[in-house]
Formats: sequence, structure tokens, C-alpha cells
Amino acid sequence: MTGSVFHDLALLLLLAVGVGAAGVLLRQPLIISFIVVGIAVGPAGLGWTSAQQEIELLATFGIALLLFVVGLKLDLHLIRTTGPVALATGLGQVAFTSILGYFLARALSMAPITALYVAVALTFSSTIIIVKLLSDKREIDSLHGRIAMGFLIVQDVLVVLVMILLSAVGAGSEATSTGRAILLMAVKGGVFLAAIALLMRFVLPRLLHRLAYSQELLILSAVAWAIALAAAGDLLGFSKEVGAFLAGVSLASTGYREIIGARLQGLRDFLLLFFFVHLGAQMELRHLGAQWVPALVLSAFVLIGNPLIVLAIMGYMGYRRRTSFLAGLTVAQISEFSLILVALGMNLGHVGMETTGLVTVVGLITIGLSTYMILYSHLLYDWLAPWLRVFERHVPHREEDAGAVAVEEPVEVILFGLGRYGCRIGMGLVRNGLKVLGVDFDPEAVRNWQELELLAQYGDAEDPEFAAHLPLAHARMVVCAAPRLDTNLTLLRGLQHHGYRGLVVLTAHTSADAEVLKGAGADLVLLPFADAADQAVDILAAPADLARQWQRAA
Repeated sequence: MTGSVFHDLALLLLLAVGVGAAGVLLRQPLIISFIVVGIAVGPAGLGWTSAQQEIELLATFGIALLLFVVGLKLDLHLIRTTGPVALATGLGQVAFTSILGYFLARALSMAPITALYVAVALTFSSTIIIVKLLSDKREIDSLHGRIAMGFLIVQDVLVVLVMILLSAVGAGSEATSTGRAILLMAVKGGVFLAAIALLMRFVLPRLLHRLAYSQELLILSAVAWAIALAAAGDLLGFSKEVGAFLAGVSLASTGYREIIGARLQGLRDFLLLFFFVHLGAQMELRHLGAQWVPALVLSAFVLIGNPLIVLAIMGYMGYRRRTSFLAGLTVAQISEFSLILVALGMNLGHVGMETTGLVTVVGLITIGLSTYMILYSHLLYDWLAPWLRVFERHVPHREEDAGAVAVEEPVEVILFGLGRYGCRIGMGLVRNGLKVLGVDFDPEAVRNWQELELLAQYGDAEDPEFAAHLPLAHARMVVCAAPRLDTNLTLLRGLQHHGYRGLVVLTAHTSADAEVLKGAGADLVLLPFADAADQAVDILAAPADLARQWQRAA
């Protein structure tokens, strides 16, 4: 490059921006763009590696902060609220993928230790990518979204435990006995955990309370704590990642976890750029010539096999095939932790550079393709639904029982979507004396509505046949408060198919979607953001109201 580390990093960042912008246009996660940048500047590309040590150092900080934030946001309550499905699916998917992946890797002529690393790497999915995609689709609070987040947390915990075990085995390779090394690591780990527990109980809450008077100092102290425990974990032989994770867990029970996590997100993402660039720069494409066939086979296993495993487990537990399919797609890619895990194995001397390259290629393929699978998950389900019946029980009791209700009395309004917007609409209609039946795809939302002593029923607006089970004969109005265009269109067509003659009120985020719904036959389309803005303008533009507000302010 230029010979100056500062200039080299400046050019590297500009290149990352350019490639990242191209990736965003293709709706790809930035992880792929950054690995491509690393390949471009590495030995396989332009050979711009003069800042390699600095990039590696920044990459180490990025990994430490990633594990710190994972520990910081470790929400065991989420696992409890999603019931046993989070643990069963998380543990079951990891177990089945590891076992099947191991035999598949062995069938591809890999050595046992290499096959084990590859199999374990195939089990973990990217929490960062899934949260981003589900948030963009506004499905993070849906039933399948909450289940997916539950078993992703289980995966995050498991990967940390695997790293601890690998660290112990790595220490054992230089000791007289692996068993003695593991025992020594257990003793050191117990002391380490006890020290952290005492600090959590007697020191950290009070210290953070004092530091919180300055947000800058609070964030700086959080970063210092993460790096310090990462260094302590490294000195004790566990690895930097384990120490950073425990640093996050130690602060997870404090009242400052949210602000620390939010403020560190940008710094974490910036530093992770260097990890993925460093990973790409280490790849030597000449080693990958014989790896393309294994990479394609393993990628197919992750893209198809992992979702099928989740489908089978959730179907056995009594979930509908739609819920299982949408949740299963979230494991159709490997994680940044998979790459970190294999990099740790290479540092321990367990696997070679070709294995790291193989897993990286699998990551590029699966992350790239699964992104589109998740973005177009509902369309994929419509195509595959007839073949997915085998994964659903005749009566999907886990969901049906959660929201079952006998609607024997006539209702005037049927309301789909019991989220914040739908609930406000429903409560307003009830206050105006209307009999409302709430319908939602989320059993918890149904239970919350029933706790208010209001009629509620489990149901899916995207199921065209569901309209046949609704008390449409006396309903004057059907309202859908969910803003997804395809959801509203499916509900509208189902109502039309079953001859509903009442008023149909749908919801859209944009004026363009509203025009589509009106053209399809909707009587009225709500635009939540536009309607709220117009109401705010009416309030602010009323002279008498403004005068009273100014008098109060004076």
C-alpha cells in the first residue's frame, strides 16, 4: 500500500465503504462485503498487507466487544417466555446438525478433528444478521421471531461453552495430561467465576451508579471492563472471547445494560469490520481449488438441512408448519461465531488454513443465500406449503390450544392484529360500545387480550382458509391492523372468496400500498404514520390550543 499505516487504514476504510454500499444495494449483510474486502487486499488480491498487525489488533478488540455485548444482552427471560421450544429447538438443532454434519464431513474425507470443527461450525447461526432482518421485516415480536431469538440465545451460550472446552483442550496439548489440564482449567474457572460473582454483588452496581453521572465515562468504563476481563481470560488460558462474554454477563443484571449496549453497537460493528477484513486477508484462494465441492455440499446441508431439523422439532412439539418454517429459515446460515470458532482452532493448531478457508466460503454462500430466503420467507412458504404438511401434527395443539376460544355470540367487528396499534383501535371500538373479536397469530397476544376479558381467537390473516372459521354473518366490519401488504391482500381475497359483504378496513405503511389495497377492493385503508402526522398538525395548528399551551409554559 502506501507505506504509512494511517494511510493504509484510510484506503482500507474507503474500500470497505464502496464494497459495503454495493452489498447494501444487493440487500446483503455487510459481513460478506468486508470479507470480500479482506480477500481483495490480502495475498490472494492486491497484497495490501502492510497494516496486518494493526488490523489484527483491531479485530481482536472487535471480537471482545461482540462477546461482551452478547453477554450484556443475555436475556434468559426470553427463553422462559417462549416456553420449552427455545431450549428444545436450540439444543436439538445443535445436536442433530453436529452429528449429521460430522458424518457428512467424514464422508468428504476430512480427518476426525477437522470434521468435528466443521460440524460444530455449521450449527451456529448469526444473531446479528437475524435480528437485523427480522427487525427490518417487523417480525421480531412475532411468534416465530420470538422463538428464533430464544434458540439463538441458546446457541450463543453453547458457543461460549465450546470455546471454554477448546481452550482447556488446547492447554492440555502442552501439558502432561489433558485430564489434568481440564481439571486445572475447572479450578481456575471456578475462582474466576467466584471473583466475578462477588464483584457483581458488592462492587459493580455501586460503581456503575457513580460512573453513570457521565455517560462518556460510563461507556469508557464498560469498554475497559470488557477488555480487562478479556485479557484476564486470556491469561488464565480460557481465551479472550470467554473473558469478554463474562464481562457482559456481569453487567447484564444492572439497570445500565440497555444504554451500554446501544452506545457500544456502533463501535462493535466498526471494529468487527477489521475482523472480517483480517479473515478475508488470511484466505489463500489457491488452497480452495479442491474445497469447492465440499463447500457446496456443506452449504446445501446448512441451507436445507438446518431448517428441516427445526421444522421436525417444532412440528413434533405441536407448532404449525408455517411457524416452524419461518423460524427454521433463521438457521439457514452459519454465524460470525462459526468463523471465530474455526480461527480459534487454527490458533490452537487443531485445523489448518484450508479448513478456515472452507468454513469461510460456506459462510459467504449461506449468509448470502439465506438473506434472500428470509426476506422472501412468506413467498417461499406459499410455494412449499403443500410439501410441508408432513412436519405438522393433525392438530397443532401448541398454538391452537393457546388461543382457542368458542365464539358463540355475534360480534360486530373482527380485528386482526393485537399489537400496539391494533390494541388501541380495539379498545377505542370497545369504548364506543362495539362488540370486538380480536384475532392474532401470536398466542401470547391472544392471552393478553383475553386477560382484559375481551373476545380473542388465535388465527392467521395469511391463511386464505381461515376466513371460513370466523363469525362473519353478523360482523359489520373486518379490520386488519397489520401493515404488511401481502398479509392484507391475502385476508382481503379470503373474505371475498367466502362472500363477506361487510366493511373491510386494511392498513398500509405507504400511499403506494394503500392504492394497491383500494384497487383490490378495500373499503378503507388506514395509514398510521400519515394519519398520526395529520392529527398532530391539526392539534398544533389550532390557535386556541396553542395559546393555552404558551400560557402554561409561561
